Formats: sequence, C-alpha cells, structure tokens
Amino acid sequence: MALRVAVFVHEQRIVDEIELDGADLAPTTELFWMQDEDGEVTATLRVLVEDAVHIGRVATAADARGRGHAGRLLTAALQAYPGAVEISAQAHLEAWYGRYGFVRAGENYLDAGIPHVRMLRTPR
Repeated sequence: MALRVAVFVHEQRIVDEIELDGADLAPTTELFWMQDEDGEVTATLRVLVEDAVHIGRVATAADARGRGHAGRLLTAALQAYPGAVEISAQAHLEAWYGRYGFVRAGENYLDAGIPHVRMLRTPR
C-alpha cells in the first residue's frame, strides 16, 4: 500500500480518487508484489475478480524502474488468471501493455485527470 500511495498520490498527484479504496480486502482480490533484498516492496499490482478479471494498480518504485519488475509481475498474474483480462491503462503505457497481449478496447478517457484507455487480453 505504501508503494501505491508513493507512486499514485505523491508522485502522480492523484488526489481526486481514494487510493486505498477497500477493494484490496475483498475475498476475490489477489495482490502481487516483488521485494528487494532488504524487504522493501519494489513493484506491485492487484487483480480484482468481479464480473471480469481486472488487473490494476500496477506500480514500481522510482528507484526500481527499468528493471522489468512490473513485467514479471504482470506475467505472473496472467499465468495465474489465463482467461480474459481487462485493464484500465494509462494511455502512455498502451504499447507496453500491448507486449503482453492487451489490445485497445475503446477511446481514451480521463481517470483522475490522466488519459487512460481500456484494454483487453483474451486467451489464445
């Protein structure tokens, strides 16, 4: 949670949305994360399973970016949930998510003041 607050609230200045929204406590939510040698969380994401499987809250610590952590977590989540998955991606990350089989499913829209795009990944 601390990493998500650091990235989304402090770094990206998302203040018009509650980061700790309670969904992490739902019985169908699964959290994925990586830690460094000191036990500090370096990357995280969450999977919400409701009507559909939704991956979100993908975050990497500023000093751990560029090392493939988020990609490894995304791969692990997709292996754990091999069916259809949707994401609400920050629009500038569309090509990055595309490397994992996600395709655009609509026009850009604003979420917390940041351009986003809905993307889907269907089983192969």
